[in-house]
Amino acid sequence: MSIVEEIKELKKQRNAVILAHYYVADEVQAIADYIGDSYYLAKVAKGLQEDTIVFAGVNFMGESAKILNPGKTVLMPDITADCPMAHMATAERIAQVRAQYEDVAVVCYVNSVASLKEHSDVIVTSANAMKIVKALPNKNIFFIPDENLGRYIASEVPEKNFIFNDGYCPIHKAISAKQVLDAKAKHKGALVLVHPESIPEVVELADYVGSTSGIIDFATASDATEFIIVTERGVLYELRCKNPDKKFYSVSDSQICADMKKVTLEKIRDCMKDNTGVIEVEDELRKKALIPLERMLELAK
Repeated sequence: MSIVEEIKELKKQRNAVILAHYYVADEVQAIADYIGDSYYLAKVAKGLQEDTIVFAGVNFMGESAKILNPGKTVLMPDITADCPMAHMATAERIAQVRAQYEDVAVVCYVNSVASLKEHSDVIVTSANAMKIVKALPNKNIFFIPDENLGRYIASEVPEKNFIFNDGYCPIHKAISAKQVLDAKAKHKGALVLVHPESIPEVVELADYVGSTSGIIDFATASDATEFIIVTERGVLYELRCKNPDKKFYSVSDSQICADMKKVTLEKIRDCMKDNTGVIEVEDELRKKALIPLERMLELAK
């Protein structure tokens, strides 16, 4: 029996469903029931009927799935797969900002741990942050934990006053404007599609700025045939599946999230077989973190 057949058999036994982020390895995306960005997967997780959710991604994603589905078993194939940015804010700093600004909304990127979500007013993803920030009645926005995404949203919503946090995605921050310009020189005429976690100098070079799902949708709908992709290279799998006649280029060999790539077929099989990587969220924390998550799902409709 092949490992893919083993996984299919275990899914039946466990009444399980596999959710995968666009940044995990190609072969993992290939066996997933649902593939998407953080927002899509959060929506999917809330409506699932299966007893067990296997989350091929990093820890904050499994936490979010558990917060939305307390009665289900949520398994992470590799419990050590983490997102450094998810920890790059503090409850103490949130309290300081709340004390300093009367009319402030703490807007928390979904790429954060549950202990930050519980202190926030609303959760956002890169796909819905603009819409949600515009819909908030608050003048002041404390955007955590990613400064680069916060600055991009601020540039598009000048009527709001943004307070930024010193956080970032190491993968996107490492991509330089020079690398993008070099790729443009090498692939003349290719459109540059950029994730807003990138630094402002890179965002300025973009023909399109958006979430991973937004990048896929833009490339698929575009009449152009060549694209420079400025985000984690895992998204190339879905881009090529949907657009076999188009060409996609990365700007650097380092556009790889090592934590996302920890998820393997063997680990997916083993977590279902041995019931390992179980995500638990303490009930009081879960209830507090659920409020801004549900507010996101409501405001982003």
